[in-house]
Amino acid sequence: VFHGRILARRLVGRETRYEVAVEARYRQRFPLVAREYLWVPSTCGCPALLEGGEYVLMARRHVNHEHTLNRVLLPPDGYARPWTPREARLVREAARHC
Repeated sequence: VFHGRILARRLVGRETRYEVAVEARYRQRFPLVAREYLWVPSTCGCPALLEGGEYVLMARRHVNHEHTLNRVLLPPDGYARPWTPREARLVREAARHC
């Protein structure tokens, strides 16, 4: 779970790739760097992430069977909410209990 700012959006084949500036990490099961590519396995625009927008994102690490692909994946039904101080506080409090 992290707070990210969307820098760019690009359609790549049947997927959408977002370039994200990682602003804060709330729950870290895998390492994140300051800038990450966030992949959504569709081109429909779901969830709708706008360039320049800030979001609280719950993503997962996707590694393929051959271990040649390692990326941050946000499923179409994944958690992506506009970032607000209230949302950040709720996520921070939940991370302490998990």
